[in-house]
Amino acid sequence: MNKQFLPPARLAWTIWGLGAALYLYAFFQRVAPGVMTSELSADFSLSASALGNLSAFYFYSYVAMQIPTGILADIWGPRRLLTAGGLIAGLGTLFFAYSDSLALAATGRFLIGGSVAVAFVCMMKLAHHWFLPKQFALATGLALFTGIVGAVFAGVPLNLMVEAYGWRNVMAVSAIFPFLIGTLIWLFVRDDPQQKGYLSHIQHEPPTGHNPWSNALNGLVKVLSYRNTWLLSIVPGGVVGSILAFAGLWGVPFLTTHHGLSKSDAAAVCSAMLITWAIGGPVFGAFSDRIARRKPLYIVGCAIIAFGWSLLVVFPQMNTVLLISLLLLTGFASGCMIIGFAYAKESVSGQLAGTVSGVVNMGVMMGPMLLQPAVGWMLDKAWGGEMINGTKSYSVAAYQSGFMLMAGWVILSFLLIIYSNETKAKALA
Repeated sequence: MNKQFLPPARLAWTIWGLGAALYLYAFFQRVAPGVMTSELSADFSLSASALGNLSAFYFYSYVAMQIPTGILADIWGPRRLLTAGGLIAGLGTLFFAYSDSLALAATGRFLIGGSVAVAFVCMMKLAHHWFLPKQFALATGLALFTGIVGAVFAGVPLNLMVEAYGWRNVMAVSAIFPFLIGTLIWLFVRDDPQQKGYLSHIQHEPPTGHNPWSNALNGLVKVLSYRNTWLLSIVPGGVVGSILAFAGLWGVPFLTTHHGLSKSDAAAVCSAMLITWAIGGPVFGAFSDRIARRKPLYIVGCAIIAFGWSLLVVFPQMNTVLLISLLLLTGFASGCMIIGFAYAKESVSGQLAGTVSGVVNMGVMMGPMLLQPAVGWMLDKAWGGEMINGTKSYSVAAYQSGFMLMAGWVILSFLLIIYSNETKAKALA
């Protein structure tokens, strides 16, 4: 029975929130290896490059799923896709937790990354159907906040649980969450308010009968013909890659080894970086909308980030309080990458907005996918033979060489964004 009125806000936010819960778990798994570096290295006899590669298996599948997810969300709908994502994420977590070989652990990370990759796109699609248009920006901002909450749980709380119960037990128990969320999504989420008897927020059009995969390929070719697409895909890779390479993997061992922090304190610093990142995103986005300019703020953000990581390379043993302040500033400035999504949408014709968002998000995740193992490779290359409790220990010079890659990409990002074409916050006609 059609109720002939829009869905109540409580119902809309509940449905969106179940999708957001899977996104929270995505961020949790994204940075979880950062507080388990010594345990993973010891259990699987990993070098730094092998550890970086194991962590990056999450990103390999995540990146590969970005464009297919947009198409599958149209074909299957968010409900089916999110349900499948939750169940496969739980299965992947169990693979990871009970793996007795590096191959099985990598398979688990690969399954996790590919499954949770559906969360963000499906959240945005649900928001498009269930919310008023003026609420869409709020939903986007809350999405990043939700993700960062997941990352914070993967900091100090995860570290304490790993120390108390062991990483395998903690990971195995965490698998309950995506299984539960996937089940709840199947039971309660619907793709559109009309499926619960309410009016929809969008005007439904009859199907065209065109092959969605063919349409997507044509749209992708068109999107790649725009100069800004390439620039706005490479630039955030350096921004996000550097912060997730540090806060998501290499920051904890660096801070404990060379700045005397406990593992919990180092995890807290990395979590704080992610929190400032979450705060910086809405601040940069709102200010960019206010002045109706994208390029200047993106340049300023990249300049601050390049300065921050360059200082870390040159003065890795600076005063600890100064270092933490620098890391928090760099985290906040990393929020400038939020501008890139609006910037990219405005750089192409309107019907290509979804496709260009997928391409840019691929660029975003290419950063940590490449930098996490690359930093590890540099650490191994500069290793001097030191061992602590059966695992490799790396010198300050080794970390400098690894962090140099992060600084180099961000400096490239700063240079490239200068050559982007300003949109003045207006969609391309």
